[in-house]
Amino acid sequence: MKEILVNNALESEAIYIFREVVGQFENPVLLFSGGKDSISLVRLAQKAFHPAKIPFPLLHVDTGHNFPETIEFRDRLAEELGLKLIVRYVQDAIDDGKVIEETGKYSSRNILQTTTLLEAIEEFKFDACIGGARRDEEKARAKERIFSVRNDFGEWDEKNQRPEVFDMLNGRIEIGQNVRVFPISNWTELDVWNYIALEEIEIPSIYFSHEREIFERDGLLWTASEHVYRNKEELIETRNVRFRTIGDITCTAAVESEAVGIEEVIREIRESSISERGARIDDKRSEAAMETRKQQGYF
Repeated sequence: MKEILVNNALESEAIYIFREVVGQFENPVLLFSGGKDSISLVRLAQKAFHPAKIPFPLLHVDTGHNFPETIEFRDRLAEELGLKLIVRYVQDAIDDGKVIEETGKYSSRNILQTTTLLEAIEEFKFDACIGGARRDEEKARAKERIFSVRNDFGEWDEKNQRPEVFDMLNGRIEIGQNVRVFPISNWTELDVWNYIALEEIEIPSIYFSHEREIFERDGLLWTASEHVYRNKEELIETRNVRFRTIGDITCTAAVESEAVGIEEVIREIRESSISERGARIDDKRSEAAMETRKQQGYF
């Protein structure tokens, strides 16, 4: 009962934030990855504006190296809810010479998403981009405000943020600026899973235990895919795994698991000594990897 009460309080806060976004901005968009956090955002937006439809589109920056299960879920959810889905592709930026694709052992397109995201914001003139980042995920994200102002280059200045006292959210921006909005900033990984269980929200199957061909590198389990670099010494084997977080297939490792249902997942997370993003190699490039990306315009 205590967990349900906590979820209700967090749900009310998130719904309030969604309504403030629509009240203060002219052209918001929800950044949608097909992961559990952005799926939870969709449910919260449904509740915020029921019985009307969600009054803004979904935007996905597709690296071309996403998990197929996530893409299938993304398309099906948008169709079932009658939502406008905008997809922009990192491959287009590569083809146009705007970004250079990485090569080698730790190559990934994840870092290349920033250019495509900023171009999409400019193309559609979005003034507020709603995302599923949480403060418990990573130390750079712990510095974020709920309304995070970005300059006309999409850059984030962690030293120049507005106070948010007594839940007062200030959406005033100058021409060229936009705001990143994080309705579930105060949620934890367990809060999200408890909410998914409470609301009986469908999520992609790869969050639950399944057989997958993987190989081990640096103590992490990587999907054996044409998109993931693998040395011939790194042998492929089949194990029961699942994913705690979902990003580009090239930077998101699996964890061994027998959790086939939500209750088992929640129990597993409670007992884990590794953080949710401990399986995201893009966060390990340097101590300030995430903060640097955010300063450059990343979500």
